[in-house]
Amino acid sequence: MFCKRILSICNKHLYSIKKYSVIASVLKKPNVGEVAEIKGWIKSLRVQKEYVFADINDGSCAQKLQILIPKHLKTEDLTYGSSVHVTGTLSQSPKGQIELVANNVKVLGPCVVLDGYPFNPRTAHPPEYVRQYLHLRSRTNFISAILRVRNALTRHIHEYFASQNYLHIHTPILTSNDCEGAGEVFKVQPENEETIKTMMQEGKNKDTVYFGRKTYLTVSGQLHLEAICRSMGNVYTLGPTFRAENSRSRLHLSEFYMLEAELAFADSIDTLQYNIEDLLKYIFIKTRETNEADLYVISKDNKEPSWINRDFATITYDEARRILDKKGLVVLDDGINKEQELALVEHCQVPVFIVQWPKNLKSFYMKETPLDDTKVDALDLLAPITGEVVGGSLREDNYDKLKSKLPSDALNWYLELRKFGNIPTGGYGLGLERIMQILCNIPNIKDTLPFPRWPHNCDL
Repeated sequence: MFCKRILSICNKHLYSIKKYSVIASVLKKPNVGEVAEIKGWIKSLRVQKEYVFADINDGSCAQKLQILIPKHLKTEDLTYGSSVHVTGTLSQSPKGQIELVANNVKVLGPCVVLDGYPFNPRTAHPPEYVRQYLHLRSRTNFISAILRVRNALTRHIHEYFASQNYLHIHTPILTSNDCEGAGEVFKVQPENEETIKTMMQEGKNKDTVYFGRKTYLTVSGQLHLEAICRSMGNVYTLGPTFRAENSRSRLHLSEFYMLEAELAFADSIDTLQYNIEDLLKYIFIKTRETNEADLYVISKDNKEPSWINRDFATITYDEARRILDKKGLVVLDDGINKEQELALVEHCQVPVFIVQWPKNLKSFYMKETPLDDTKVDALDLLAPITGEVVGGSLREDNYDKLKSKLPSDALNWYLELRKFGNIPTGGYGLGLERIMQILCNIPNIKDTLPFPRWPHNCDL
């Protein structure tokens, strides 16, 4: 009885809230003649004899809704960039366009362009210019379209893994290990000197006083996924990852989002390849279906990639070297570089898996190939625009072999996973921003997320 009463009160409260229409919904199912309320931002104004024509966007879709405002409702603060609340009747123009004939217009937030607003109407500003105004750049058509695509891409990733019965795991951002062992980590310690002073113990220093050991921002959730995978089956995570690389290239960020998956009972690199290819094709097809208009705003030349309906190529590391040698591109001892990655993609005309990597070029946790202990069962997937987009491997499941390669006693917990009910596993990591670059045909990774961080730049 009590629950029914609470539900009744909640329903009455919901109905008492005045609702307004979202432009995406209005344009999808327009009811001509119906009264609608719209809230959004003015993208352009055109003054005619009897009406002021305003294009309004509320961020819900790429399209704008045209508003016909009688001149007597036009106020001085009704300008480009201002936020408005408009009530009116939905109508259809002689050309079949859905529009709203306003009977009430209220300016919620004025925008005085001459007071320093950096963007002009109907102007495509260069990305380098827009990047100077991270707090305002979602007002541009380009970045708002990017963010809607990113939202859809993330949603489709979760849909895919849910359909495959993967468990979504929230791996920690704070960690005591450097998964990749490259030393490209950000160290975490308290800023407050009083906190450090009150927590200080014998044998501790600023680096270890808070958590009891050195702590870092994560470079990967892989090791934590492996722990859960060995008790709950297939798992994945999608979250922020950090790399302290001194690189300001078009392909690198200091903070980015990483999709990582770990497959239980995986004993073949082919299993990983199939999963990666199936995932990428699914999210590309679905995002193009749901966000075609946004992709057109981002690039009018954006077309479905030719490889969507073709199988990805697979070559070994040694085969890749031979191909590059014939092209006059010599591979040095530190591996295949970015120019060479893109040359291999061009050679294969589809995304290409490079498998059977030299052990010295890969991380300690990767499983040695059965017939050649100088190689590991690892893969890199190379794609247009970015080169490497996915990295993965089978994991070393032999206790003694892993123990001999363990870089630190701090990872003894990881070794111990092989002692109790161990299983073979394999997994991969995929940079969300690089997928965005490929999907949207964006040269610079800094334009794939709202607030990019890179060396010497951490604004806001």
